Amino acid sequence: QVQLVESGGGLVQAGGSLRLSCAASRRAFSNYAVGWFRQASGKEREFAAAISRSFGSTYYADSVKGRFTISRDNAKNTVYLQMDSLKPEDTAVYYCAAAAITWLPRRSNEFDYWGQGTRVTVSS
Repeated sequence: QVQLVESGGGLVQAGGSLRLSCAASRRAFSNYAVGWFRQASGKEREFAAAISRSFGSTYYADSVKGRFTISRDNAKNTVYLQMDSLKPEDTAVYYCAAAAITWLPRRSNEFDYWGQGTRVTVSS
């Protein structure tokens, strides 16, 4: 069992930056691929970014590519999502998720563990 706790959300003006953190309760978090998803009010949850467990390969949704960076610090059992050049349409609750798989996941049904989410609001 893995418990995930997100932090770092908040209110920021358009063009600003935030760094989200996803801390895992379990050691050997490096054995898990991790993804970030987001859900805006009234919309379905959508994929944002993912990082693989082994070589740290990354993948981004087109909507965030070039603005968001996912990274991991396995010594701290933490995955980060650096969000730059934020836009009002990035406003959502952001969730991290983990999966004990070797490939780079992108669909929500590939993940076994989910955090409770952290809210990001980008004002125009």
